Amino acid sequence: MVLYRNFGKPIFFKIDPEKAHHLVIGGLDKSSSVPGGSAALRLMYGVPETADLAVDLFGQHFPTPVGLAAGLDKNAAAVTGFSSIGFGFMEVGTVTPKGQPGNDSPRLFRLLPDEALINRMGFNNEGAAAMAERLKALKKRRIPIAVNIGRNKVTPNEAAHEDYRECIRTLYPYGDFFVVNISSPNTPDLRSLQHGSELSFLLAEVKEEMEIQRKLSGVTKSLLVKIAPDVSDTELEYMVHTLTDTGMDGIIATNTTVSREGLKSEKAGETGGLSGKPLRDRSTEIIRMIYRQTGGKLPIIGSGGIFTAQDAYDKIRAGASLVEIYTALIYEGPEVNRRVHSGLRQLLRKDGFRHISEAVGADH
Repeated sequence: MVLYRNFGKPIFFKIDPEKAHHLVIGGLDKSSSVPGGSAALRLMYGVPETADLAVDLFGQHFPTPVGLAAGLDKNAAAVTGFSSIGFGFMEVGTVTPKGQPGNDSPRLFRLLPDEALINRMGFNNEGAAAMAERLKALKKRRIPIAVNIGRNKVTPNEAAHEDYRECIRTLYPYGDFFVVNISSPNTPDLRSLQHGSELSFLLAEVKEEMEIQRKLSGVTKSLLVKIAPDVSDTELEYMVHTLTDTGMDGIIATNTTVSREGLKSEKAGETGGLSGKPLRDRSTEIIRMIYRQTGGKLPIIGSGGIFTAQDAYDKIRAGASLVEIYTALIYEGPEVNRRVHSGLRQLLRKDGFRHISEAVGADH
């Protein structure tokens, strides 16, 4: 923590948030492309695999249960770099069939008193074909790569399924598993795809495309759905029921929130999705309700407000098999992965668990 806190963070936090974001992506990309760069990153920030925290799920081996959430590496531009700083997996994207610029700047804001971020990026990315070329060019993968897919802004909801299917067709050979993003608050009307017959239709279409690609390639890959935290108990129950009925392999809980409850920052009024510490408790509660409804049979990746090992452990005990961070990486730096990893091992031993799988859903 000392290196980032004393040197990196003071520099980055004086720069416009989005410019700092691009500096991080560019720096990781360049450092991993020079001889010995990836090895140096692993030496400084890598997390050694331990038997008690390694997870096998979705047909993949996760060396640690802590991954990088979608939104940071939208174009799969720094996969090797992120793979070298202690993550057990990562999501790339959200990617759309065609490249798009996203919303107007400024569109990313730091809420320092709340240790949070607000973004209204709007799925800015270079498109599925560009991502496919980058993933195809990777010489070696140290961790599983999930591809997070969405619809283009100009695509109406009634045609959204075609965008998701096109992303799968283009990227199926290159992703290790896939995540359907229907929960970003920054693409108009996207969240309405989470409800009613629209959700059933969309998931059936996407599942059909996954099956077509499985038959063509002979390789089975898992399909997950990322949901919003801003849903009622009844809406959540319906969503989970639909995910189960349509044969989804897992759920990511949760995306960013539009709630602004309890915020102190003067930037709290900015439009967009809120991530970071204010989201922690709500996302954990959503995990708890999903686990209870499914009897633990639908694997959950917990995301939202994880800064410490205890935050991660609370989500695991609530029912998450894996967890993701994003905002903590911005505020705490890459050292956060080692701290969370060692802390999780201590918490497991304290509770008498030999493996993390024994702690999943332990609160129930």
